[in-house]
Amino acid sequence: MLRSAITVSLVEEARGGPFVYWDGLENAFNDAKKLGYDAIEVFAPGPDAIPDGELQRLVESTGLKVAAVGTGAGMVKHGLSLTDPDSAKRTAAQDFVRSMIDFGGPLGAPAIIGSMQGRFGGEVSHEQALDLLAESLEALGPHAANYNVPLIYEPLNRYETNLIKTIAEGVAFLNRLSTDNVKLLADLFHMNIEEANVAEALRQGGDAIGHIHFVDSNRQAAGLGHTDFEPIASALRDIGYNGYLCAEAFPLPDSQTAAEKTIEAFNRLFR
Repeated sequence: MLRSAITVSLVEEARGGPFVYWDGLENAFNDAKKLGYDAIEVFAPGPDAIPDGELQRLVESTGLKVAAVGTGAGMVKHGLSLTDPDSAKRTAAQDFVRSMIDFGGPLGAPAIIGSMQGRFGGEVSHEQALDLLAESLEALGPHAANYNVPLIYEPLNRYETNLIKTIAEGVAFLNRLSTDNVKLLADLFHMNIEEANVAEALRQGGDAIGHIHFVDSNRQAAGLGHTDFEPIASALRDIGYNGYLCAEAFPLPDSQTAAEKTIEAFNRLFR
């Protein structure tokens, strides 16, 4: 069954970014529960940013799940990248992702690698960067398997990465890995920029897709841009996708409206 989720950011360095909730974890859980969401996706500065037991308490008190945990603070706050030419910094980046896997794993929440994938350039060629990224995913994917969750890798648009930008490129990259515990995040905003046909790209991605960011063409809540979601919904039914559709959207015109618009669109399309 498809499930709804919504983002909350606890990273002040990322304020202004595309996360719906910004005013604390408990407020996010309570508001999402009132609106009928199934889960929360958490963007935290690190695994120690939330007091021990707090996330578990909120899961138990609201009945919501943790859909995923972001690792972007590794880049935004700590300047870490899995393709950094400095091996010590790559090791630190892997350690940060591993700590976030350990943070979300006990709650059944996979970690997402987005901005921490980095870029190629300078002394690192495209091929070398992909090799470095593959090396990290080969190590981190099996670690995530210890919690029976996948590691989620996100192709980004051309303005945010120059590595892997489309679902087809992502599938080809996963096929070169020996681990089978890495899945793709299909972000509809990035896809709107890079894909010729979003619905067909989802069909081609098939069971390689493990998570979806459910957002409109302008990175606002679903229904506030020009995306035609009907073909996308049809494609997701065709591939048998049964994971989360999570709102990673700007809180425009405000968090409440963005949350309401997203769940309205989700219910109309998938319930």
